[in-house]
Amino acid sequence: MSHATEHQMEMDVSMQECITHCLNCHSACTQTSIHCLSMGGKHAAPEHIRLLQDCAQACATSADFMLRMSPFHPSFCQACADVCTACADDCTRLADGDQMMMACAQVCRSCAESCAQMAAMA
Repeated sequence: MSHATEHQMEMDVSMQECITHCLNCHSACTQTSIHCLSMGGKHAAPEHIRLLQDCAQACATSADFMLRMSPFHPSFCQACADVCTACADDCTRLADGDQMMMACAQVCRSCAESCAQMAAMA
């Protein structure tokens, strides 16, 4: 197997893993935003809900760009990593023992790491 073919296979596996992280994060942030709205108070602050929605949308968009093998996917993956990191930090700040918030933060951090790696591979 040529080096180029090995690299392409590695990229394909990495990209598929990143797509999975993005779709999982999209789901987690969407569900967590509903959870936060039902909790009210600081959890329902417009800034927090907007960040959850931004993260969910960034993840869906990043996944779409990778699924299409768009040459622009590295730029979107980097932006997604940035939004996921901000969302993870905010969920951690508000978690206070809430399992759903902590789980969302963890999923966001995994997605941020995966997207940052994908952006760096380009």
